[in-house]
Amino acid sequence: MRILKLCLLAFSIVVISCKDDKENAQAEVVEKEFAIDYEKFTLGNGLEVILHQDKSDPIVAVATIMHVGSNREKPGKTGFAHFFEHMSFNDSENVPVGANRKMIPEWGGSRNGGTSNDYTVYYEVVPKDAFEKIMWIDSDRFGYMINTVTKAALEREKQVVKNEKRQRVDNAPYGYTDEIIRSNLYPEGHPYNWTVIGSLPDLQAATIDDVKEFYNKYYGASNATLVIAGDIDFEETKALVKQWFGEIPSGPEVEIQNPKPVTLQETKSLYFEDNFAKLPELRMVYPTVEEYNNDSYALQILGQLLSGSKKSPLYQVVVEEEKLAPNIGTYQSSSELAGEFIFRVRANAGVDLDSLKMAINKGLERFETNGVNERDLKRIKAELETNLYQGISTVLNKAFQLGMDNEFGGDPSYITKTAKLTNAVTAYDVMRVYNKYIKGQNYVMTSVVPKGQLDLAVSNAEEAKVWIEEVKQNVANEEVSQGEEAEYEKTPSKYDRSEPPFGDLPKFTMPEIWTAELENGMKLYGIENNEIPLVQFDITIPGGHLLDPENKAGVANLVSDLMMEGTANKTPAELEEAIGLLGANINMYSANEDFHITGSCLTKNFDETIALVKEILLEPRWDETEFIRLKQALETALKDREANPNAIVGLVYDKILYGDNHPFAVPASGTLNTVQDISIEDLKAYYTNLVPAKASFHIAGSITPEQTKSVLATLNDWKGEAVAIPEYTINGNTQKDLLFFIDVPDSKQSVLNIGKLALSATNPDANNLDFANEIIGGGSSGRLFQTLRIEKGYTYGAYSGVSNSLEMAPYTVRSSVRANATLKSLEIIEDMLATYAESFGEDEVTLTREKLLKANTRAYESLGAKLSILRNISKYGYSQDYIEKDQEELIAMTVEDYKNIIQKYLTEDDMIYVVVGDKATQWDEVQKLGKTVIELDIFGNRVVSQ
Repeated sequence: MRILKLCLLAFSIVVISCKDDKENAQAEVVEKEFAIDYEKFTLGNGLEVILHQDKSDPIVAVATIMHVGSNREKPGKTGFAHFFEHMSFNDSENVPVGANRKMIPEWGGSRNGGTSNDYTVYYEVVPKDAFEKIMWIDSDRFGYMINTVTKAALEREKQVVKNEKRQRVDNAPYGYTDEIIRSNLYPEGHPYNWTVIGSLPDLQAATIDDVKEFYNKYYGASNATLVIAGDIDFEETKALVKQWFGEIPSGPEVEIQNPKPVTLQETKSLYFEDNFAKLPELRMVYPTVEEYNNDSYALQILGQLLSGSKKSPLYQVVVEEEKLAPNIGTYQSSSELAGEFIFRVRANAGVDLDSLKMAINKGLERFETNGVNERDLKRIKAELETNLYQGISTVLNKAFQLGMDNEFGGDPSYITKTAKLTNAVTAYDVMRVYNKYIKGQNYVMTSVVPKGQLDLAVSNAEEAKVWIEEVKQNVANEEVSQGEEAEYEKTPSKYDRSEPPFGDLPKFTMPEIWTAELENGMKLYGIENNEIPLVQFDITIPGGHLLDPENKAGVANLVSDLMMEGTANKTPAELEEAIGLLGANINMYSANEDFHITGSCLTKNFDETIALVKEILLEPRWDETEFIRLKQALETALKDREANPNAIVGLVYDKILYGDNHPFAVPASGTLNTVQDISIEDLKAYYTNLVPAKASFHIAGSITPEQTKSVLATLNDWKGEAVAIPEYTINGNTQKDLLFFIDVPDSKQSVLNIGKLALSATNPDANNLDFANEIIGGGSSGRLFQTLRIEKGYTYGAYSGVSNSLEMAPYTVRSSVRANATLKSLEIIEDMLATYAESFGEDEVTLTREKLLKANTRAYESLGAKLSILRNISKYGYSQDYIEKDQEELIAMTVEDYKNIIQKYLTEDDMIYVVVGDKATQWDEVQKLGKTVIELDIFGNRVVSQ
């Protein structure tokens, strides 16, 4: 995984000075540097530690940045940094086996890690009572894990990483493109010549000695930054850090890597036939500069200017004029040693990529002729100002920012310099970097086309070489187990390194919620939060997909798209510019049961942002040209969806559960069949459903109720009576013991959805079913994850849960498993569901209660999470203290309560099984499960045997 760093912008404040002689106040705009407060110190072992205090929520975030990524690997040993990240989460000397993945969620926390070209990061967010426990578990993973590595653990984690690669690369459309680009952009031996996940043959060959060598070389304390942010006391935290981390060995000095930019001697054009892709895709990648290079800021803005708006030349030519693709992206991607400027276009079905390449050239010529528009430059900088605040809106994001800037920029407060450098970019700088890195320069170009459509590739392209794994049905050499624990002598310590106790239990309390109502009938719900000068808002209008005309699913979705394409008084480009100059974000989308207008902006721009929302709502443009373009873009997206096994399984699953006559049997975005006859008149007719009666306005952020109501008074001009929402009968499958199979040839994994319709969010049992699911499918500590991934190595992840809606919603078990472990995975899930009620005892009651109560302390930190509280109250009629009442209900739950809920809603033989995989190898296998097996196509239609 890669955590992208935001380029940030200095902001302005207004200072009012009043003279004693009562002369008129004079307003002076002054620039204030943006900064995150912190304290930094270095332990004797070289570990650099950064502390940030934020007492707004009773939580603490911890991030450890190891200065080692795939760029430290060698050919023949690729993928090792990422593999070691996985190994680090297994065992350590003073922590129980498997505790890292299991115990942290049980404490109410979240945890994960990620590896990039340049670093490996480990991070957690926990309630403050578990803070010292995180010090214990994190320091043990960092400094005391290497002696616990066993052959069994090594082999088990190899299977997990293989499953991750199959899920993200092998079984995904365009999954091999990054590998093709890297191997051709960077010469052999360059640290970026291979992907972060690396080569599976290299991984399979890894030994325990390799693991130990890597740890000893790169996992010293002097090669890391530790950041702790949240509700902490500095002096207490310093003492804990010294105790838990101070004895970790410094490690050998790690050689500093200097930037290694590359220069291509020629342009390379390559093609690849993709087994999953349904659309042709073109990428062009130019070598540029590394992170923190001054030119990277101008290149970032160049990317926005070339394609980031409707006025941009590439958008105008590729999308609007020649109608070759629904969109185009250009952006700068910088890493520690080098950087890339990327053009990426997924074209419409059947588009010849030669024509697309010509259109890009035409757009670039237009940019060279017209140059940089100063107004566009101003708009981009305004957008970056808002991004500044959004990028540090949680304690974990602050920890990332401080840590990355310390480890790679040499200064935790580099954010201030980044802001200045971004703000200082001129039109001249943008043209200079364009001429230096793009115009007339060599690049790597890839034409990835659907299988059997080589005629769409760029002419004279050479075939790309990619190693593709063959997953064989014989799984004997891929079976893994927990195995024996390692035998070793514990590393001596002057401290007691056993598990520390919890601190004082932090109690979650609902934020104060205010409500009001406009004259037009729209209800207002708000939470004032003054941590950052930002607001997020959402208007929810009942209806959504439920109000789509019969056989025209996708109308509401298209309405939400078209209404953002200008107003009666503004062209699409002018509306986009008006929003951008405010640094605001306004969007619309349609869900199954609701239509939404969402946005965010700096508090100072709220009134102007709402003025634009009003104009969008009340003065739609109904631009026929934009309608045609958007409909084509939707059809392209729907065609692209046919390439995604996860999308396929979801579409078919819903169709079986809800039945053909229910709207939820078809996605809210529609299908190629349902959108083909949609006209702009259908959209205009749907627009009459967008009325304020029964609508709700939700807002969270740095704004008072009085300010909000004053600004929103302008929306009283929006009128309309409530619309009746139709009710539908569910007529889905009622047969038992059915397994539906969808063939996607050569799939390296099988995608599984197993479940049944359960209940509505308004059902009194809804909370109890959520509670009851926690043990079996609630994250990495759930039985599904622990068994299928940790014990068996069959998958990268396995989860379950019930979704929220007014309509009856399904309970679903989800996973993607190694193809040759499909049957064994299904058998495990079947048995786990069938025996769940009888296996639920007092220990599970206690664990569920403690886990969920503590998780609430961190669940509502962000403005988006606070908006979700307000949406739940307005949509489902929950009380303003519903979370606290849910907690009381949880505390009162008994073993018998849990057993009754499980038996009522999670009966295994009532559930359907949907499997998307390779029929050639898995059809006979799934027959052995003992269920009636029915083959469907990717649209959910029965396949008639020949």
